[in-house]
Amino acid sequence: MTRRTRAAAPALLAALFVATACTVENVPEAGDEPAADSVLRALADLTVEERAAETDYDRRKFGSPWADTDGNGCGTRDDILSRDLTGIAVDADGCAVTSGTLDPDPFTGESIAFARGGRSEVDIDHLVALSDAWQKGAHAWDPAKRIAFANDPLNLLAVDAGANRAKGDADAATWLPPHEPYRCAYAAAQVGVKHKYGLWVTRAEHDALTRVLNACPDEPLPTGGAPTAAPPEFTAPE
Repeated sequence: MTRRTRAAAPALLAALFVATACTVENVPEAGDEPAADSVLRALADLTVEERAAETDYDRRKFGSPWADTDGNGCGTRDDILSRDLTGIAVDADGCAVTSGTLDPDPFTGESIAFARGGRSEVDIDHLVALSDAWQKGAHAWDPAKRIAFANDPLNLLAVDAGANRAKGDADAATWLPPHEPYRCAYAAAQVGVKHKYGLWVTRAEHDALTRVLNACPDEPLPTGGAPTAAPPEFTAPE
């Protein structure tokens, strides 16, 4: 038995401090206008602007890792493990996931066993990396929004640790999941997160996302109801 009921999280099948002289583009759409609620429409709504320097980026400005911003009694990491793994076992506290299986891992398509302790083969990926977000708008946010972003289930996914570390803080222009069947869902998730938080994309990133999504224009746009500001008890450096 657990000591509380986990809050439902949205399903997923699925970094600028100095001012720079940037040109903002209005991105034209080719062909028919996409549906208002489509992933291509959401992509078209994103501002296209060059990334700025990573000056003053610090992970601590996004708050303590895996803060319980939804107030369900468990840290965000365990919430995502509980959501994305199958056959899970939890500790006596009802929160800490001690074992389970990631089947399939969205980045590689492989089945990965998870066991708590030691070197885990499963990471929790920020689909839009914190450093990437910082360079594309998050530098100007207040701490409450950055904390919310870092813990939003819409932007989090359990994945193969090796693939996640290969990705690093890359955007879609320089990294896509090696498991090609997941690329549409991955690109849609990138768009969904950036659209929700008002982050921009670079021209190369926009073009990469367009190439992927043109092959699957009906891919659902992931959305999630988690607030874009953390509760006031959560703090981070400005």
